[in-house]
Amino acid sequence: MSRKNITESLSLSLCGNALIQDVESTVTVRKPKLPKQAREDIPKVLQERERSKQKIQRYVRKDGKCNVHHGNVRETYRYLTDIFTTLVDLKWRFNLFIFVLVYTVTWLFFGFMWWLIAYIRGDLDHIGDNQWTPCVNNLNGFVSAFLFSIETETTIGYGHRVITDKCPEGIVLLLVQSVLGSIVNAFMVGCMFVKISQPKKRAETLVFSTNAVISMRDGRLCLMFRVGDLRNSHIVEASIRAKLIKSKQTKEGEFIPLNQTDINVGYDTGDDRLFLVSPLIICHEINQQSPFWEISKQHLAKEELEIVVILEGMVEATGMTCQARSSYVASEIKWGYRFTPVLTLEDGFYEVDYNSFHDIYETNTPSCSARELAEMTARSRLPLTWSVASKLSQQGALDSRDIAPEKSRETDEMTERNGDIANIENESKV
Repeated sequence: MSRKNITESLSLSLCGNALIQDVESTVTVRKPKLPKQAREDIPKVLQERERSKQKIQRYVRKDGKCNVHHGNVRETYRYLTDIFTTLVDLKWRFNLFIFVLVYTVTWLFFGFMWWLIAYIRGDLDHIGDNQWTPCVNNLNGFVSAFLFSIETETTIGYGHRVITDKCPEGIVLLLVQSVLGSIVNAFMVGCMFVKISQPKKRAETLVFSTNAVISMRDGRLCLMFRVGDLRNSHIVEASIRAKLIKSKQTKEGEFIPLNQTDINVGYDTGDDRLFLVSPLIICHEINQQSPFWEISKQHLAKEELEIVVILEGMVEATGMTCQARSSYVASEIKWGYRFTPVLTLEDGFYEVDYNSFHDIYETNTPSCSARELAEMTARSRLPLTWSVASKLSQQGALDSRDIAPEKSRETDEMTERNGDIANIENESKV
């Protein structure tokens, strides 16, 4: 056997043994705990690196809110063209303030109009005169006009103040206030109803696991995270999506900050459409189309990336579309872990233990990237349980098989030559 073949055999066997140790070994190697003096002597470079990791800027926060602020928006008139959505998007304190302010201003405006009509007609100068027919009976000042405005717009109708048929301008104002009052009621009550029944509140009961994990599943590296629904009413037509947020520089030198790349979580197979009755583990297979194809455990710790997870569906009670979001940065992606099971079979039903929803446990996982794992498997083309000795013995057997036919041929040729010589000697004797 040549030296080159022996070197290749040794390298393949060592790679295979290293892979076996990562996958099948039951021994967990733990880093020794450093003493206090050693911990205090850690270089400042490492401390600054740890601080930089803690200051990672999120694109989407854990509660689902996008960490993006719009500045220098000059076309602010666009917000007024969609005033309804603008009011719904406001915070509750501003929404309630506008709600009270609109009704108060409307009542004051029409109360002033009723008082102005009474003042112009001279009704205020004939208070208590039974011979005079006022526009509004029992209207003797601005306060009474304001109360009449409230009674008219809210259709209370106490019966003490009432408009007469001798006031055409009052009849016109009554029609205008009735129409505008109905519009204001529809607008403000509709705004408050949508504000209260927003699907964002339903998203509060959709939970995501605190960490994402990377481990082996069916012989392949997979990125996984868990989702769950705390309510008994289900999300109809639930679907899941995932995006990788990472800065990118093109071949032409263009820098793209926060570039978005799709992460396949079952779009081809339909696994992205969920029946979210119990917590589910969403799995992304790290293959050649995956953005994690060339990322190893050591490389992942140095990456500045973020995975944004989006869960969408319709609320069963209202039929409104609901969306819940969360994100995972590199420090929240645990390599070599799996999720603890939370579903157990009880007497006639399944029970979900949400106390273990975020729990993970360590499992043996290769620390190399999915690409390196595939290359080692393809290069060896041998079962991973073969050792160096079996590889060498196999190579020696192959060499012996190649040498044996050559020796047998040389033996046959020598036998034939000996026979020929013996025949020649016998003929000479005769």
